[in-house]
Amino acid sequence: MKDGEAGTGQAGSRPKRADARRNEKTLLDAAAAVFVRSGVEAPVRDIAAEAGVGTATIYRHFPTRADLIIGVYRHQVEACAEAGPALLASSPTPYAALVSWVDRFVDFLVTKHGLAAVLQSDNAGFETLHAYFLDRLVPVCADLLAAATASGEIRTDLEPLALMRGVGNLCIGAETPDPRYDARQLVRVLIAGLRERD
Repeated sequence: MKDGEAGTGQAGSRPKRADARRNEKTLLDAAAAVFVRSGVEAPVRDIAAEAGVGTATIYRHFPTRADLIIGVYRHQVEACAEAGPALLASSPTPYAALVSWVDRFVDFLVTKHGLAAVLQSDNAGFETLHAYFLDRLVPVCADLLAAATASGEIRTDLEPLALMRGVGNLCIGAETPDPRYDARQLVRVLIAGLRERD
């Protein structure tokens, strides 16, 4: 797998069979988990072990590291987007749904780190992914904020993109070698600060 190469890893116009989609999801979930622990440069053998498959299976689905990272990125954006409505429907309060969603968003951001470096030779490709990220996730965050605002649980003066940027900036600090820096704890403080006070 050549780290600088960019491709789709999903060529062909035929729709994938259900079992092929499930297998790909398993690989993407495993890659995401490994990327969170070890970064996007983690060895393919670690991802294969996490997924319970051979490395050849990873290469068959994702011939280059860029293919794999793009696949994980899109997979996690979709999972994060789909989680918003599901959490609103199943959580005890809209604020609880927002907290859970932001926690998932943090997982996504931790995985996302390193993507720009891997795709630095393909600025257009990175910009396309960033636009996709905004198009899918800003409306979800807006719906969660609107529901929590309507329920009187949080303040009313925060834009969804501003919240997402704030969370993102705190997560960037997770790349520091200082083990005392806990991005997730700081994000929890930020989200707690949204609560409406009497």
